[in-house]
Amino acid sequence: MAKRSSKRVKTIELADEPYSELVTPALERTIDDILGQPRAIETLDAAIASGRVHHAWIFHGPAGVGKFTTALAFAAVLLDPDAGPDLTGRYRPDPATRAQGLLRTGSHPDLHVIRKELARFSDNPSVRSSKLTTIPKDVLDTRLIAPAYRAASMTGGLASKVFIVDEAELLDRSASNAVSQNALLKTLEEPPEGTVLILVTSNEDRLLPTIRSRSQRVGFGPLDEDSMSRWASESEIALPRDAKWLFDYAAGSPGRLKEAVETGLASWHTELKPGLDRALKGEFDPMLAPVMRDLVDEWAKAWVAEDDKRSKEAANRMAMGRLFSMVGDHARARLADPACTEIALGMIDAIGRAESRLASNVQLALVLEGLAADLPAGERV
Repeated sequence: MAKRSSKRVKTIELADEPYSELVTPALERTIDDILGQPRAIETLDAAIASGRVHHAWIFHGPAGVGKFTTALAFAAVLLDPDAGPDLTGRYRPDPATRAQGLLRTGSHPDLHVIRKELARFSDNPSVRSSKLTTIPKDVLDTRLIAPAYRAASMTGGLASKVFIVDEAELLDRSASNAVSQNALLKTLEEPPEGTVLILVTSNEDRLLPTIRSRSQRVGFGPLDEDSMSRWASESEIALPRDAKWLFDYAAGSPGRLKEAVETGLASWHTELKPGLDRALKGEFDPMLAPVMRDLVDEWAKAWVAEDDKRSKEAANRMAMGRLFSMVGDHARARLADPACTEIALGMIDAIGRAESRLASNVQLALVLEGLAADLPAGERV
């Protein structure tokens, strides 16, 4: 259990490392600024108010709904030795404290974020050249397990160190040798004093049952319409004139909405719609597969070009996931139409088959050709 200590030591600043923005991202929102997650915040506030915070947490729910942002905000409360009850009685930090200043600039020495991209800075050449489809054990060992047992730079808060594992579902969990998750499990069984670990995941089932059973689980859900509108207004993203489709696609996820606007996904709807409409009529469009292939390829190349730590293979899979989601949304929107119901259900099944082919490492072009051929067939399995 992490508990409050009265000890303090001099702050040690982080070195100016090329990966510092990955390890210690800047605080985005305070815990009171989190939108649309009242139950999650209530759970965290209750833990904070108790004065004794569990050492392991799982923040689970759909992608892009604020799990990681909330993890940073939670860490900001735990790591501040000057935090205390505000006028409402809630335990909150003063934004003027040194700890909050360090958190806002992404330079707090005791906040550590573990991401798959840190593999690019490994001392091991084989890890550096990995495809970034998992979080390697080497990254877990060097960025979490070893630092967890070192002395903290600043103490006195409800936690002396906080580790946030982003996309925790990417920790290896092979049936025969789940090396990463088993290594993490040992740390959970014998946690260092004052250390809090937060696993952020959109696929909790990928975590070992033994990890889930040792962690406090906090669920996050899609934001309601009002929260989404408020988020869009506050974020000042440039929404197109016809934004209804974008909000439908986002499905309560600010992250999905922001990504769609900033990465060009918003234009996919226009380009895919003619071929998908033909499929809903039971007609095969020979141009649908090439259009899908070009959209995936262009998006993946652009995503990798923004950061040389990214992998083209990981980008391809991300783009394919977004494509499958859009095709599925298009089909589900027509389920209530009796003239389209059977074909729409068949399209949803066709997406499942395409996902299975992709998971089996079938070439992307073949996966998309098969999907384009299956969509108008209306066949269900």
